[in-house]
Amino acid sequence: MPQVTDADDDGLPADLPPFAELVLDLTERIPPGRVMTYGDVAEYLGQGGPRQVGRVMALYGGSVPWWRVIRADGRFLPGHEQRALAHYGEEGTPLRELADPPRVDLKRARWDGTQPRPIPHEMA
Repeated sequence: MPQVTDADDDGLPADLPPFAELVLDLTERIPPGRVMTYGDVAEYLGQGGPRQVGRVMALYGGSVPWWRVIRADGRFLPGHEQRALAHYGEEGTPLRELADPPRVDLKRARWDGTQPRPIPHEMA
């Protein structure tokens, strides 16, 4: 992910566009072990679309947990697969490891923007 320069105290660019600020704020609220798709983020915010969210993440996502916003097919961010996999392992994000390549298990990991809920494998 690109590194942020000319940042304020939060590590975000001082002249951050309003939509980008909304996207990054929501990204920071996604609980560890959970994910939202680019489309989920746009739908939750009620503006933009998956491409606009992706653009925000490409430009400014290095300052937030970028690995928690993913493609709708559950695949990892191209070029950042190993870094994302390390984060998913640390956070216990459910994966479809038998898929080739591995993917996030959206059925179990998807977050809808409400209170965090236990990951299904933790409810035993």
